[in-house]
Amino acid sequence: MKAVEYVAFGKSNVLELKQVDRPGIKEDEVLIKIKATTVNPLDMKIREGYMQKMIPVQLPFIPGSDAAGVIEAIGSKVTRLKVGDEVFTTSFGGSYAEYIAVKEEQVALKPSNVSFNEAASLAVPFATAYNVLVEIGALKAGQKILIHGAAGAVGGVIVQMAKAIGAYVIGTASGIGVAMAKNLGADEIIDYKTQDFINLVKDVDFVADLVGGETQIKSFEVLKKGGKLLSIVMPPSDELAEKFGVTAQFVSLPPSHKKLEFGVKLLEQGKIKASIAKTIKLEQAAQAQDLVSAGGLNGKIILEIN
Repeated sequence: MKAVEYVAFGKSNVLELKQVDRPGIKEDEVLIKIKATTVNPLDMKIREGYMQKMIPVQLPFIPGSDAAGVIEAIGSKVTRLKVGDEVFTTSFGGSYAEYIAVKEEQVALKPSNVSFNEAASLAVPFATAYNVLVEIGALKAGQKILIHGAAGAVGGVIVQMAKAIGAYVIGTASGIGVAMAKNLGADEIIDYKTQDFINLVKDVDFVADLVGGETQIKSFEVLKKGGKLLSIVMPPSDELAEKFGVTAQFVSLPPSHKKLEFGVKLLEQGKIKASIAKTIKLEQAAQAQDLVSAGGLNGKIILEIN
């Protein structure tokens, strides 16, 4: 099968299109013929070697954290899925390729009302939004949430899921992202390039941090006592959490089909929609990663696999 992999850490030029062996499957796994995957910021952090202490990978490595496609084979203990099912999934590595072997537990049926490209674009955002808002955050209707990076691929789904739960949503974005986040249902949008959220927001129940750095540090000041700050980009300060009397946590949890299915229900109810910025062939994976690294995208970069 064809796959994009690298044998050394570095810039995007380490990515190479190669012919590699098709993966075998274990008894609890399915083999998916991939139609589409996406580029996530984590792909570049791993490629540059920054994640080796936290989540080490062995080289050569095929990147990619999500996929949509058709099941081609199943293991002997697989019961929920069958050959021919159209599915989508999240994984750690392996999806910049024609095929991927994934545990059945991680795979959900693709919603019939979206394309493979759209399903791939929603896999990581669905799982991440569920982790932040439901599994760890336990967001409730009527609570006020501040979402940093509200117009990004993950941020946009977090906005929509938070609204579906019944929260009051404040988002930060810039440029065309301001209108986009508003269209996704945010009640208030702050343009972080011209406005300082710390002067406009106070006493929120929840901060969803997709930005990190100084933005995360300043966010402690806008939380009410007993509030929550959950980040998917960097561990928050325990000292600041204690100082402001809030809960602060870095969120990284294993994938499961139940997390994807929670998003599917909202998608089928018209409460969540996909956002795709650009579609590129797998062969141009390096170019696609550079586009994501440059920033400013509102929506996912799709890698199509033929």
